[in-house]
Amino acid sequence: MLDELQTDLKNAQLAHDELKVSTLRLLLSEIHNVEIQKGTPVSREDVILVLQREAKKRKEAAFGFRAGGREEAAAKEEAELKILESYLPLQLSNEELTKIVLDTINELGANSPADMGKVIGAVIGKVKGRADGATVSNLVKERLLVSS
Repeated sequence: MLDELQTDLKNAQLAHDELKVSTLRLLLSEIHNVEIQKGTPVSREDVILVLQREAKKRKEAAFGFRAGGREEAAAKEEAELKILESYLPLQLSNEELTKIVLDTINELGANSPADMGKVIGAVIGKVKGRADGATVSNLVKERLLVSS
């Protein structure tokens, strides 16, 4: 995946796609920082985690800019978000994620809000980058509050 990002950066440079170049440079820099922190080469999962973190930053920034009336800045953040999302694994549909949450609740025998952390951890382990943590948390919370 790292090779793909570096190749895409070179291609974006040749195509003079400034937005993609700057987005990929920042992403590769963040990946390199993780590599330095770990002291070992990054895995595919590490790259996906960095991608998710950067995508989340763009979503929050776009929301903030839009709330502040800075539409142009929000549009730039959303364009960067689209670039980042193109490298993320295909996200699960709400129905697929709900099924995984319900199956996990049944497997663990969870029946109260006190079991939320245990269920969220298990679900996130199963979906591995194919669902947003906040979405998982909300679904688990809904299901455990309904059942209690």
